[in-house]
Amino acid sequence: MVRAAHEQGKKVHVYIGETRPLLQGARLTTWELMKDKIPVTLITDSMIGHLMGLGKIDKVFVGADRITANGDFANKIGTYTIAVLANVHNIPFYTVAPISTIDISLSDGSKIPIEERPSKEIVEFGGVKVAPEGVKVESPAFDVTPNRLVTAIVTDRGVLKPPFKDAIAKIFSRARAR
Repeated sequence: MVRAAHEQGKKVHVYIGETRPLLQGARLTTWELMKDKIPVTLITDSMIGHLMGLGKIDKVFVGADRITANGDFANKIGTYTIAVLANVHNIPFYTVAPISTIDISLSDGSKIPIEERPSKEIVEFGGVKVAPEGVKVESPAFDVTPNRLVTAIVTDRGVLKPPFKDAIAKIFSRARAR
């Protein structure tokens, strides 16, 4: 989606969170955007609210690993925080995913199982211990963003708008009719 906007000559500048603990944003997403000559700035995950407050961010687009029948969705940990910040700053918040990501067998986000990652990913950085031995760790890989914080769901079959339960049901009824 970002590539298409850039190719159409739209003014695009992407702020990418480093994406702790495995740094996918820093290592992969920034590399891809730079390769395509799309303006990108790497930030720490905790800087997003500050940049929103400064007016540097006017839209938020995130992916989704699983979307439920009511439009709640799971994505990389920290997505829910970004959605809350976008809501506070009145910034449109979109999730982008193929229709195959929608699981209509799940009524809402509370039904999505959340993977717990190894504590080593939090207490070590680059193989070096950064936390005291024996500290208790919680390391969920994903969080769930409630549909009330989502402006729209952008799919390969169109843009779904609230009420998401109706929009999702409609798109799946059309798919079954084919």
